[in-house]
Amino acid sequence: MKWTSATLNLSPIRKTFQSAGAVGKTFFLLSMASVLFFVLLSVGSYLQAAKVTTSPVSSMKGLAASVSNLFFIDMLGMEVPHLNRDFQKSTFSQGNVVHFAFRFLTDINPRDPQSLIASEVPGLELDKTTVLRTSKATNPSEPVDYVPSPQVLQINNSPSETPVSTPNPTKEPASTPQPLKSAGNNVAFIYQTHSNESFLPELKGVTNPDEAYSDKINVIQVGERLAQNLEKVGIGAVHSTTVYPGVVKDFKYPYSYKYSLKTLQEAVSAHPDLDYYFDIHRDSAARSRTTVTIDNKDYAQVYFIIGGKNPNWKKNEEFANQIHQILEAKHPGISKGIHAKTENEGNGLYNQNFSPNNILIEVGGPFNTLEECYRTTDWLAEAISEVILNAKKVNAPAVALKK
Repeated sequence: MKWTSATLNLSPIRKTFQSAGAVGKTFFLLSMASVLFFVLLSVGSYLQAAKVTTSPVSSMKGLAASVSNLFFIDMLGMEVPHLNRDFQKSTFSQGNVVHFAFRFLTDINPRDPQSLIASEVPGLELDKTTVLRTSKATNPSEPVDYVPSPQVLQINNSPSETPVSTPNPTKEPASTPQPLKSAGNNVAFIYQTHSNESFLPELKGVTNPDEAYSDKINVIQVGERLAQNLEKVGIGAVHSTTVYPGVVKDFKYPYSYKYSLKTLQEAVSAHPDLDYYFDIHRDSAARSRTTVTIDNKDYAQVYFIIGGKNPNWKKNEEFANQIHQILEAKHPGISKGIHAKTENEGNGLYNQNFSPNNILIEVGGPFNTLEECYRTTDWLAEAISEVILNAKKVNAPAVALKK
């Protein structure tokens, strides 16, 4: 059947539009644009609902993540006159509407060329996270990742390097694999995937934060401090002191989590009682973003990182949140919250599929001292101890009452 204007009976609409003045035509076009806009929203919502995902990052994206705060102000302004702003700056201008619809449907920002390939090229969104749990920190910020060059790792692994100071010294970390402790009731395992991450105030002749890497003084000492504190309260802890760039043949930084996965597997084989796993890192942000002053003392702040690629990420997040909440209650400002990253924003997995009690904790940044990190680690150990001991009480077998 051939459709004609007579068949569709469009003549009344055409006549009305032709007879309408400039104001009427403008109103008609704006009405059609509004209809089209909401149709796009409906289609976008349907497409997003059709995507079945368990990622913490994807679950927090959507309409609210695709628009700015001014978008909602403009929506309110349509009903509340005094909220209206200059039309040229309105979110509902033609350019902004098209930009929003495109970004909402594709998750690509037309005004950011990097976003066109960021979702396909790992590493381009390293500094982008989704905040799962906020904190009371007065300097909120996202964790910053930095991939050191092979030259930096090689230079800062030189035998001539010596630490400037070692406040509250612990056992000096070795550059070769160390045997794990003798088998026993060890329930906590501490390791450092990026074992060379270090701190500028402790390094001699190093001033560039991008070069804050060392095989002699680094996050391994922070991990050792944590292990010692857990041992003090009766929680058996095993600590790996492996410096991967020094022991792995043809070491490649992007494969760091493959190396540490082998460490995890060896640890469980030697210690079947292990149930909690802590991967200690150091952030790469500026000092103002990794430091808080409490009672006239400076403390390194901590981030909890959850891998969105892990299908069981919620269990890891629940474990991290128990520790985070204790820190929030007892030492507000120490924790920077819990952040999630996908494989496009980091490793995305962090070996957290190994166990629901495996979490990544970043302590301080390149501008913090070991002393500041130790102070924080002492509080972190208290929080971890409380979580583990409470879990033991809950899981303890019930004692039969005597008759």
